[in-house]
Amino acid sequence: MTKINTDEKKIQEIMERGTIVEVLPSKDEFVKKLLSGQKLRFYIGFDATAPTLHLSHGKNFMLMEKFRQLGHEVIILFGDFTARIGDPSGESKSRKQLSRKEVMTNVKTWQKLVKPLMDFSDKKNPPKIMYNHSWLSKLNMEDLINLAGNFTVQQMIERDMFQKRLKENKPIHLHEFLYPLMQGYDSVAMDVDVEVCGTDQIFNSLAGRTLQKKINNKEKFVVAVTLMENPKTGELMSKSKGTGVFLDTSAKDMYGQIMSQPDEMIEILFVNCTWLSLDEIKKIMKLPNPRDSKSKLAMEVTKMFHGEKVSNKAAQEFANVFQKGGLPDKISEYALANKNINPVDLLLTMKLVSSKNEARRLIDGGGMKLNQKKINSWKENITLKSSDIIQAGKRKFGKIK
Repeated sequence: MTKINTDEKKIQEIMERGTIVEVLPSKDEFVKKLLSGQKLRFYIGFDATAPTLHLSHGKNFMLMEKFRQLGHEVIILFGDFTARIGDPSGESKSRKQLSRKEVMTNVKTWQKLVKPLMDFSDKKNPPKIMYNHSWLSKLNMEDLINLAGNFTVQQMIERDMFQKRLKENKPIHLHEFLYPLMQGYDSVAMDVDVEVCGTDQIFNSLAGRTLQKKINNKEKFVVAVTLMENPKTGELMSKSKGTGVFLDTSAKDMYGQIMSQPDEMIEILFVNCTWLSLDEIKKIMKLPNPRDSKSKLAMEVTKMFHGEKVSNKAAQEFANVFQKGGLPDKISEYALANKNINPVDLLLTMKLVSSKNEARRLIDGGGMKLNQKKINSWKENITLKSSDIIQAGKRKFGKIK
């Protein structure tokens, strides 16, 4: 049996780091439970609605790993059933309903992505992976009616996203009311002590707290974690919108994505997405140039997923290309039928832009270069030869065959 670590200093480090923003019914009760030596069953759920994950998801797996290292049981629940309903949290319209095949394809990818963040090889107390299709698919109409009997329509309609839709005269589909019931029943089926969730999921998690109390006569803590929003703009990382630092990217792209984050996100990412202590982070944040702090952040995060050797190479290439004006080690090559070509058509042919308007804006802004010299006009053709290097913006390059 795994011994529970009740080291007060370690527990306080977890609680005060900044990832946890709220605990229900209270932080004091939760800390008292952690200090008691009782083994708790934690869970966090993820609906695999997209084929990738970003760092805001990654920090949740890291938090679960910290609880696991204390000796507690940790469950990673993949919502292969609830993902097909579509969580209404934060949505101004109904989510697209997915097939189970689509969801399971995403789940397989996710499992690979999170392996660097949790020790699945631990023989004594490994993280457990579960799927809510196992129990939700077995609920019959009578079960559903019994679950629904624990909540009122008024409770459901109070959700802020539903109120917003009502004001905007947008539809609320009946199946969206079922989502909190399904997520709530996950707590009952797994008989958990603690659910970790984003602040946008508190409503659903409290539904689970209600059902756990009524059905299993058991209290459940709800631990709400930050969504890592930009403090200036309020922007969030989003897998559905494709914004953020993604876990399935190459070392070079991951390093570059972190370096392109605004300065106000540096400390937030350090605290939430690295294993460094708060004291180490404070020292790094005191460096006079924010770029130096950011490069240390990029290195710390990238090496978690790609190892130190590959990450060092990514850092060197980034410095060469973006700080010294050099070229990347590998550049995709393109064969052209016509070497006398308009710059807009060239960028489109090489897939360095997605539209003619984007190409024109890029050229007008001085963002297109031929052999590191700016192309000043998109109205006149240019003549190319083999080995010419085309650059679009700061990061996109192509070579003429």
